[in-house]
Amino acid sequence: MVEDIESSSMKDILVATDGTDHSNVAIAFASEMAKMTGANLTVALVNVARGGLRAPLLSSLDDAEATRIVDEAAAKARKAGATKVAQGILLNREAAAAIVRYAEGKGVDYIVTGTGDKHGVSRLMLGSVAADVASRAHCGVTIAC
Repeated sequence: MVEDIESSSMKDILVATDGTDHSNVAIAFASEMAKMTGANLTVALVNVARGGLRAPLLSSLDDAEATRIVDEAAAKARKAGATKVAQGILLNREAAAAIVRYAEGKGVDYIVTGTGDKHGVSRLMLGSVAADVASRAHCGVTIAC
């Protein structure tokens, strides 16, 4: 639970968003963590790159849409009580790799991510991005669902 996190050990939290309902759960959880610990909160979106080599490199979202998603997520975090909120848009071919690399480069203490809606047998498995982040991260990870 969020209440169990020691405030002295938490300085920087990264929350990944993609604008979906499941990422909104992650935003709410990370915002509460940041509020309770006084940590900095970075809201980041990975704009997945496609193409390249013989074709132009294209991002999945246009710049305006990516900015809108991150702006809305940051506003939700502030409304939930996080006071030190930064924003980032990452461009990479693989979402999990981008999240982990950014967290390592910035010295993030904790990562929060969501996982997609699951039904039936798939409820037993995490989303692939969430599972990859959890297995690769250098720090603690919460998968909010």
